[in-house]
Amino acid sequence: MKVLVIVAHPNIEKSVVNSTWIRELKKHPNITVHELYKQYPDENIDIEREQKLCEEHDRIVWQFPFYWYSSPPLLKKWLDEVLTHGWAYGSNGNKLHNKELILAVSTGSAKERYQAGGRNQYSMSELLKPFQATSNLIGTRFLPAFVFNGAYTSDEEEIKESAEAYVNYILSSDNFE
Repeated sequence: MKVLVIVAHPNIEKSVVNSTWIRELKKHPNITVHELYKQYPDENIDIEREQKLCEEHDRIVWQFPFYWYSSPPLLKKWLDEVLTHGWAYGSNGNKLHNKELILAVSTGSAKERYQAGGRNQYSMSELLKPFQATSNLIGTRFLPAFVFNGAYTSDEEEIKESAEAYVNYILSSDNFE
């Protein structure tokens, strides 16, 4: 299985979690790591190139830090520009059908804040529903997200362990049977 990880972190140099994840991902030959902010610092997305990349992979992962209950802006722009009518959706838009889609999300806050009664009032599953709706529209199989909470308070060992767990998670088909 070929896995494409589309990383959207606007300040990866200062990231601890996402940069650790990237280093671990790059150790695996069947994972393509594609960093949007490095590829498109001017935000001029090469739509054909992005579509071809998606077509060449079986499983697509959108990796990002959770920003204002969504993704960083370049990933949103990528979704708007790459997932075109006639390619990703619509009567002839079937290029992503039957591919798998996973979200890999990091948050600064503790897991307890993302639940009913918690500070944010909603679970991560609820907050990620717009991405699931997108998956439904484009015909991908939406798989459970990999979420790492507590980036602000985690130590180096916890983050390293999360990177290994993340790679195992996105490479394993056993997790999704």
